[in-house]
Amino acid sequence: MPTPSQPIGVFDSGYGGLTILRDIVQTLPQYDYIYLGDNARTPYGTRSFETVYHYTLECVQHLFDRGCRLVVLACNTASAKALRNIQQLDLPTLATGLDGPGLDGPGLDGPGLDGPGLDGPGRRVLGVIRPTTEVIGNYSKTGNVGILATRGTVTSESYRVEIEKFFPNVNVFQEACPMWVPLVENGEYASPGADYFVQQHIDRLLQQSPDIDTILLACTHYPLLLAKIQQFAPPETTILSQGGIVSKSLVDYLIRHPEIEAQCSKHGLRTFLTTDSTEDFDRQATVFYGEPVQSEHLAL
Repeated sequence: MPTPSQPIGVFDSGYGGLTILRDIVQTLPQYDYIYLGDNARTPYGTRSFETVYHYTLECVQHLFDRGCRLVVLACNTASAKALRNIQQLDLPTLATGLDGPGLDGPGLDGPGLDGPGLDGPGRRVLGVIRPTTEVIGNYSKTGNVGILATRGTVTSESYRVEIEKFFPNVNVFQEACPMWVPLVENGEYASPGADYFVQQHIDRLLQQSPDIDTILLACTHYPLLLAKIQQFAPPETTILSQGGIVSKSLVDYLIRHPEIEAQCSKHGLRTFLTTDSTEDFDRQATVFYGEPVQSEHLAL
């Protein structure tokens, strides 16, 4: 299948971003998409800011080289650790025209997937944290929100910073769940063996505040653990996944930026790239994406 000329790029460190892509495609099926999973170098959650930034930038550059005008970092760790630098420091040299700071950059305000800055005819890189933090306070009646994420996302404090901008009266409690991504990627997300690790981190989060009534799954792998999370969380707790929120925000972004929307090709084509084994990727991706995929290997 030939690569579309100007698809929307979706990047993740592995498979999790396919849960975001799935919801985006359901909402905006007419566009062409390229998904790039950096499976050979996953997980990102335990790596340094500098390493995540370097890996993410390399993958974004490849998506630009494949014709993408718009790239979504469907990875919380990459959004937290790399997006701001890419938007502010690299886009002026990577793309034609200047792109202003956007989603997830600490200290930056603005609606939806972007934010204020210099609009230009160049390419854009967006993330997944800002759309979530703009709405999360609307779900909580107690003003106490829990974040379940990788250690890298928690350490970055991105969710605290961004939620403070939109909901200054909301209290944010975070819990890093280092075992959850390996459980999901090894197919153990529905097994009895996952119960201990899921319950452990739910209990640790709720010990920080018994008034938490809304929990955000701030890692794109975690929706596969949703049944387990619901099992161990209080029944009245609202559990939020990011896919639906991000897809709605992308719709709004494209409406507000018709100059970008007009450049995105619309043939309904999907291309999947992985930096690791295509056989392994295709088998795992079916679980995350919800239908069979056929990937191409990318050597970085």
